[in-house]
Amino acid sequence: MDVVFRTANSSDVNSLLSLMRSLYEHDHLVFNEEAASDALNEILSDSSLGRIWLIQSGEEAIGYVVLTYDFSLEFHGKVAFVDEIFIRKEYRGSGVGQQTFQFVEEYCRTSGIKTLHLMVEKNNKKAQIFYQKAGFKTLDRFVLMKWLDKKS
Repeated sequence: MDVVFRTANSSDVNSLLSLMRSLYEHDHLVFNEEAASDALNEILSDSSLGRIWLIQSGEEAIGYVVLTYDFSLEFHGKVAFVDEIFIRKEYRGSGVGQQTFQFVEEYCRTSGIKTLHLMVEKNNKKAQIFYQKAGFKTLDRFVLMKWLDKKS
């Protein structure tokens, strides 16, 4: 299946929120629509934070991928993080995921990004296998986080 990766803009927020809601339900995460909308608008208005692409089949949005930017001495420069990726269930297994990572990796290479990182839920074995087949390696580390904004 051939898809198109279209850079998202502020007029896509409602479509993105719908896809995000599906991702969060799939991963059993709490979805805060107001916080998600604010975060979407922030990244869409400041390209130095990252990029969002809608994955489209024809005119239909069948998924999205969010890439955010960072810098690492350990990884020798600019790095990117696949913050979120979602493909609607009926399109999984059709090669869309592979095309998405090929697209993202090529974008990163041409943008001077040295490494690509992502996190995956511990219980999402299918995704772990997919990412490993795509060349991602598990690091022997814990990912820790701390909310700094009590509203989050």
